[in-house]
Amino acid sequence: MILGLILLQATGLANFGASIGAGIVIIGAAIGLGKIGTAALEAIARQPEKTNDIRSTMILAMALIEGATFFAILVCILALIL
Repeated sequence: MILGLILLQATGLANFGASIGAGIVIIGAAIGLGKIGTAALEAIARQPEKTNDIRSTMILAMALIEGATFFAILVCILALIL
């Protein structure tokens, strides 16, 4: 009986934690993507002849960050559902 009550309270905390976790993931990803974009634009401004190389590296790095972000959000959503 007591264990059931503890688990019900823990479920509410898990939902709260998952919601906060999803928000932190989104904010962190947005900051990271912004820094990558800024660095890429500065690098292109310094070396315009390397534009294609810098752009492809930037897109690859952004894709990896977005993949990790989607995975983290999926974990948070699963914590809400389960």
